[in-house]
Amino acid sequence: MRLQVLGTAAGGGVPQWNCACPGCSGARAHPARVRRHASLAVRLASGCYVVNATPDITDQIESCPWLRPGPGPRESPLRGVILTDAELDHTIGLLRLREADTLEIHATPAVRQALRPFADILAPYVQLAWHDADALPISDKRPRYATEPGPSGWVSALRITDGDSTLIYAPAMGAWPDTEALEQADCVIVDGTFWDDEEPRRTGISSRTATEMGHLPIEATMERLSRLDTRCLYTHLNNTNPLVDPAAEQHKVLAELGVEVAADGMVIDL
Repeated sequence: MRLQVLGTAAGGGVPQWNCACPGCSGARAHPARVRRHASLAVRLASGCYVVNATPDITDQIESCPWLRPGPGPRESPLRGVILTDAELDHTIGLLRLREADTLEIHATPAVRQALRPFADILAPYVQLAWHDADALPISDKRPRYATEPGPSGWVSALRITDGDSTLIYAPAMGAWPDTEALEQADCVIVDGTFWDDEEPRRTGISSRTATEMGHLPIEATMERLSRLDTRCLYTHLNNTNPLVDPAAEQHKVLAELGVEVAADGMVIDL
């Protein structure tokens, strides 16, 4: 299994178009700090997939050499998309893939139900083939646009297996996944949206804490990750997270624990 990190930012990206916080201003002044929406390219024996379809998806595909089309004029190696949830920043890119002839979408029943309007819009353009994702439920927080309660399984930690290699990917994490599943994985990439629980309220972006917004903060998970005998990385960083600044002291804290911060463009072979 080969992975390429296509993006590592939470909703809005870094910088966010309407935000002048230190994280966004820093990214505008230093382009190396720019982060696209959190996503992965995954190359398996069965084909190539993108995990989550973000607003940046076409640029993200171009950034990954083994996702680019060819040799035929309309021949793409991309077989489909695997979804962790139904949030807009993880699904709106599906509409950008309308030029495909067929597209596999792997998702939980709850996510599929929420995306029925997307499926209706895409029906005249592309044939969608729906499949159940191998998912560990970690939150029942549904997106604001989803008015119907639906079944459980709104937010998942994906378990992607290829031969003897297993990846756990959970860019949004309202509860700690099954520890045994994490211990058995060769690589774990999880929610690093906020550094601490009070960050959203302290920075003025929300009246809720990180956990109330459906994200376990890094301070609540970093010690647990450090005890896993596998490679662990954080992704889905909000623009308020101090980790968007490469000079932030928090990087040293994670380094001492042996936990990494994923970077856009990073390639991981499992």
